[in-house]
Amino acid sequence: MPKTHYNQSRHPMSEYRYTVLFEPAEEGGFVATCPALPGLVTEGDTLDEAREMVRDAIRGYLESLSMDGLPAPEDIKLNADPVKEEIEVALPEPA
Repeated sequence: MPKTHYNQSRHPMSEYRYTVLFEPAEEGGFVATCPALPGLVTEGDTLDEAREMVRDAIRGYLESLSMDGLPAPEDIKLNADPVKEEIEVALPEPA
């Protein structure tokens, strides 16, 4: 449930909180994703920059949903630390 705040012009503002995952990028910096918002991916050269970028991306995502008349999704809380594994798969070679 979003919190309601008011900006300086006394317009109501809703506040949302989402769990975000930050992963180191191969080329440096960090990639940020939000499990509750499918397809949302952004990055920054530093962790602080990635935080700002993901705030902007979440804001845009929620504004887009609102314009389409859709509600903001609930956050997806992670119950534990993500498990990182390397998985091997085999495919037949093309003929």
